[in-house]
Amino acid sequence: MDGPLAGVRVVELAGIGPGPFAAMLLGDLGADVVRVDRPGGPVLGVDPAYDVTNRNKRSVVVDLKAPGGAEAVLTLAERADILLEGYRPGVAERLGVGPDACLARNPRLVYGRMTGWGQDGPLAHTAGHDIGYIAVTGALALTGPADGPPYAPANLLGDYAGGSLYLVIGVLAALQHARTTGTGQVVDAAIVDGTAHLTAMLHGMMAAGGWRDRRAANLLDGGTPFYGTYETADGGHMAVGALEPRFYAEFTRLLGLGETAGARDDPARWGELRAAVAERFRQRTRAEWTEVFAGSDACVAPVLSLGEAPGHPHLAARGTFTDHAGLRQPAPAPRFSATPGAVRRPPARPGADTAEVARDWDVPALDPQRPPQQKGPHDAA
Repeated sequence: MDGPLAGVRVVELAGIGPGPFAAMLLGDLGADVVRVDRPGGPVLGVDPAYDVTNRNKRSVVVDLKAPGGAEAVLTLAERADILLEGYRPGVAERLGVGPDACLARNPRLVYGRMTGWGQDGPLAHTAGHDIGYIAVTGALALTGPADGPPYAPANLLGDYAGGSLYLVIGVLAALQHARTTGTGQVVDAAIVDGTAHLTAMLHGMMAAGGWRDRRAANLLDGGTPFYGTYETADGGHMAVGALEPRFYAEFTRLLGLGETAGARDDPARWGELRAAVAERFRQRTRAEWTEVFAGSDACVAPVLSLGEAPGHPHLAARGTFTDHAGLRQPAPAPRFSATPGAVRRPPARPGADTAEVARDWDVPALDPQRPPQQKGPHDAA
C-alpha cells in the first residue's frame, strides 16, 4: 500500500491551490511529503482537518523570515528528491530558499515552481487567479451558451488541470532525468502554459476548418443538439453525448424521439431537433430518465452534484470515493496493479509532525531537543 513513489521525498512550501493539490497527488502515489507551513494558522482559514489536499502529508511549521528558518528548509532540501513552491517569482530567492540555494546544497534536487503566469513575461510579477489564467488562453471562452457569458468551471480547469497536473508531470520527468544523470533542475510550471497545452486538439481542428472560434458552435461545446445538457421535469439535468450514429440511434430510440431524429444530418434543422429533445426530457424526472438509459450505449448520464456523486452505482462499485478518518473524499487516481496508492494519513495539521519529521529526516533545526541521527541513503553527501 506504499504506492509507486514510495521512497521519494518531497518538500512542499505551503501555499494555496495548485501547489497543495500537486503535493497531495505525489503523496497519494506514495511519496513522503513534508509540508512546510508558515506560522499563523491555515492559509485559507479552513479547518485543517477538512483540507483534503493536505492528506498523505506531514507538516512542520517554519518561519522563513526568522533566523534559522531558511537553514531548516535548506536542510530538508538536502534530503529531498523534489521541492515544490508556489510563490511569485523572486520571493523564494528573497527568503533564501530559491533554486540556486537549494541546488547548491543538493545538486540532484528537482525544484518545482508553480505559478499562474510563469517565471518570466510581462505579467509574471502580477497577482492572478484561475479565472484570469484560463481567460487569456482561450479556454474560458469555450464555456457557456452562445448568447450568454462564459461560465467559470470552479478552479478545476486552470489551477488543477493546467497547473497541478503539469507540475506533477514535470517534476516526475525531471526526477527520472536526475536519477539517470545525477543532475537536478528547475521545473517552471505555469497555469497559462498548461491550460494552453490542453487546447492542442482544438487548435488543430480550428486550423483544419473543423472548429469555429466562437462559443457553442461546435461538436464538443454544446453547439450540436446531441452533445449537451437538458433539463428534466424535476429541475435536474441529463448530459447527452450521443456523437456517433449508432449511439445516436440508441439515444433517440430510448428517448422516443420519433421522426424528428432524422434531423441529425441536417444542421438547418438542429434548432428543431434541440427543441424536440428538450421537450421529451421535460416529460420525466432525472431519476426516471436515468433508469431509461441505464446500461445502454446511448451515452446519456445524470448530472450529479458533488454530494450526490459518491452514491452513483458505478463510482460506488469502483470505490472512486473513499472514507478516511470520517471524511468522504475522492480516492487516489490513477490505479496501479502492483503498487496501489492509498489514503494513508488524514489532512496534516500545521506543525503536528515536527518531531517526527525531525527524527525521520534528521533535521535537528526543526526540533532542537532531538539530537541528529546518522545520515541515511536519501541524505546528501
